[in-house]
Amino acid sequence: MEREGAMIPQQRQVLFLLVLLGVSGAASEPQQFSVVEEMERGSFVANVAKALGLEMGELSNRGARVVFKGNKDYLQLNHRTGDLLLREKLDREELCGPAEPCVLPFQILLEKPFQIVRAELMVEDINDHSPVFLDTEVVLKISESTSPGTVFVLENAQDLDVGSNSLQNYTISPNSHFHSQIRNNSKGKRYPELVLDKALDREEQSEVILTLIAVDGGAPPKSGTIQVRILVVDINDNVPVFTQSQYEVQIPENSSIGCKVVTISATDLDTGNNADISYTFLHASENIRKTFQLTEKSGELYLKQKLDFELMQYYAIDIQATDGGGLSAECTVIVQVIDLNDNPPELTMSSFSNPIPENSPETAVAVFRVSDLDSGENGKMICFIQDDLPFVLKASVENFYTLVTEGELDRESRAEYNITITVTDLGSPRLKSDHNVTVLISDVNDNPPMFSQRVYKFYLRENNSPALHIGSVSASDRDSGINAKVTYSLLPPETGELPLFSYISINSDNGHLYALRSLDYEAIQAFQFIVRAADGGSPSLSSQTLVQVLVEDENDNSPFVLYPLQNGTAPCNDLVPRAAEPGYLVTKVVAVDRDWGQNSWLSYQLFKATDPGLFTLWAHNGEVRTARPISDRDAIKQRLLVLVKDNGQPPLSTMATLNVLLVDGFSEPYMQFPDAAKEQVKNDFLTTYLVISLASVSSLFLVSVIVFITLHLWKRKRDATNGGDFNSNGPFPGHLVDVSGTGTLSQGYQYEVCLTSGSGTSEFKFLKPIFPSLPPAEGSGKDPTENSHLRNSFCFT
Repeated sequence: MEREGAMIPQQRQVLFLLVLLGVSGAASEPQQFSVVEEMERGSFVANVAKALGLEMGELSNRGARVVFKGNKDYLQLNHRTGDLLLREKLDREELCGPAEPCVLPFQILLEKPFQIVRAELMVEDINDHSPVFLDTEVVLKISESTSPGTVFVLENAQDLDVGSNSLQNYTISPNSHFHSQIRNNSKGKRYPELVLDKALDREEQSEVILTLIAVDGGAPPKSGTIQVRILVVDINDNVPVFTQSQYEVQIPENSSIGCKVVTISATDLDTGNNADISYTFLHASENIRKTFQLTEKSGELYLKQKLDFELMQYYAIDIQATDGGGLSAECTVIVQVIDLNDNPPELTMSSFSNPIPENSPETAVAVFRVSDLDSGENGKMICFIQDDLPFVLKASVENFYTLVTEGELDRESRAEYNITITVTDLGSPRLKSDHNVTVLISDVNDNPPMFSQRVYKFYLRENNSPALHIGSVSASDRDSGINAKVTYSLLPPETGELPLFSYISINSDNGHLYALRSLDYEAIQAFQFIVRAADGGSPSLSSQTLVQVLVEDENDNSPFVLYPLQNGTAPCNDLVPRAAEPGYLVTKVVAVDRDWGQNSWLSYQLFKATDPGLFTLWAHNGEVRTARPISDRDAIKQRLLVLVKDNGQPPLSTMATLNVLLVDGFSEPYMQFPDAAKEQVKNDFLTTYLVISLASVSSLFLVSVIVFITLHLWKRKRDATNGGDFNSNGPFPGHLVDVSGTGTLSQGYQYEVCLTSGSGTSEFKFLKPIFPSLPPAEGSGKDPTENSHLRNSFCFT
């Protein structure tokens, strides 16, 4: 109830606006067109374009339409020529009945821009109906005492035509007692009267039979006849008198069949048969006779069929009271039909645009017309839609409304609107009708693709296989159709950055990322790039995201021994005094690993030794220390093999060789030990020479075989004159032979030995290695020459 009460002011405003627009529209004179009834379908009526002052193709461009009340399609419009043609054959009598002129109002609707032109179609009558008497015979009882000049009213004929084609004249067959005349009643209708010219004599002639002829004004004229039978009776000098000359009654249109409308009454001062009154219809049309029934003796008028206010608002019924002597009187019964609100409003859709783009400004979606067959308050209407929609109704003239958007819509928020247009009349009780329309919103490319993450991070193990799928990026677009089709691409890096397109590729359809080649963690640990997502709209919209690829390390590098050098041409010896206590630091194995994390964690293990119990090796720092006191039985020269292993899976390892000399001190007698070293070197050189000699002999044998085969072929062919020459490069140079056993050529290292100014048996002043370039141990800021184990070692070249 509160909502209905709140809507009443709004409805009154719409109704008030409709009334104002109706008044403004009524001020302009309508366009008038005429057509003759019974013309064939497709007949030309008029040229609308010429009448409205429009160009030939403008009617089609503006969406012109012809709209009649009640959705009748009497005319059709040819948009190409602008001609207005008959859609069907028109019957003026069926359309307008006795009304003259017969005018059918209609509207010419122009949609773009919206305009309504009021027009009228006048249907002209032709003489297609003959006068017809409803009865075949009329009986008059006339007293013989009736004086000449007395007038007797006769039944009139019915002619459905109007104007000059309607009933024009009555004539009577030739006789010696009567002539006919025509009289116009208050309604403008013509009806015949019989005038007595000569007094009747019942004894001479008790009955006179005449023929009454009704003639219309058509060309050629048409006619109808009725027989008039006159019975001569005795004198009756009092005519019936009605209690009222006119009866007025009101009856609701929903009255039931058989209900009494009114009772009429007339009296006669005569007695006997001359006072016996009977009631009959006078000049009643066929419609009145179908609708009402009159009781002849009682004068009671009953309803014979249902009434409809929309078809007929009132009836004027002429009733004649006739006494037994033939005298009569007339009265009129006016029956006013009371309108009831029995017709709900109707909505007729004239145009409907669907779908509409979401970015359209204020746009007319639909144009429709409302109508109600009731009248008065019952025919007044208000129109509205739901309150929670971005649409409004705008009233126009002639009960036309336009459904308009309030502004731009958002398809992503709502792609479809179900709108209920409600039309309510103001009758009691109110009747309404609902019309549902569905408005679809078409998509416009107004949303760029959006990535699910602002930054993507992927992990890739080094040494990967080419074309490996490393991950995917994903972007979604709130639009639809082609506007939501997302394609992915890589943005080229800035100048000087990583050659991105040689490392990464992307599937443009699904955003899958692939590594194009194998990556090396030691060369590159991480890189990043930008992925662009673009939709298929026009113009295309796009967005970007950052992708970071982190390369994970694999254990693909073996440990590398920095000290002692394993590629020297001369062995490096560490000196240990025999008086060293257990735990004495002999030397330290220094190694590094190019891998990262636990793959670079190194452990040291004493793999093999001349005397395994003499030395210990610390697993975590590579320090070699004495495990027990040195005895005289221990060999002077100790050889240690150290296994350096990383912590990868699987682990990789490297072998390092240490040479340790046990000495009593750093005095001159102990300098003879290098001679043994030289002897060892000499033996190694001898071995090398033997190997070179064996290789030379083998090479010489191979060359001999080749020469022999070449000479043999030369003798057979005798084509080549210099085919026997063969230049060899000679024996492999001896100074390039690898004497360290590591397969790598290395330069020699020297120690500069400085003695005191005393005898040659005095101690060393210092022992300083001479390295061209020795990298410092990783993580240490000291010079390798300052390590304690280097002070006790020396090399010979």
